[in-house]
Amino acid sequence: MILLRRLLGDVLRRQRQRQGRTLREVSSSARVSLGYLSEVERGQKEASSELLSSICDALDVRMSELMREVSDELALAELAESAAASDAVPAPMRPVLNPLSVTSMTGVPEERVTIKAPTEAVDVVAA
Repeated sequence: MILLRRLLGDVLRRQRQRQGRTLREVSSSARVSLGYLSEVERGQKEASSELLSSICDALDVRMSELMREVSDELALAELAESAAASDAVPAPMRPVLNPLSVTSMTGVPEERVTIKAPTEAVDVVAA
């Protein structure tokens, strides 16, 4: 399960670390306790919009930029979660006739049947 508070915390931590700032510096500028900011960064606490605004001001980052980065992270996490779920439950295999036929070494035409699995195709030659 994807938790928005964890993604938000990860993005906030990266923003802070890019600036080479400590939790103590940012918590002081944002006027939020060091412990609470740490919990927000670790995704253990939900941050209110007022708190996010204070943190963004302290980091000199627009909230829209922060949310855009969180949105991008969320989209990637959803794709990864979706891919993992589809790998866990394989789609039924179904034969697909190719429109082209192949001539064997004996000169006799053969039809190719492709069996498509979710992630790969295997050619089977029918005589």
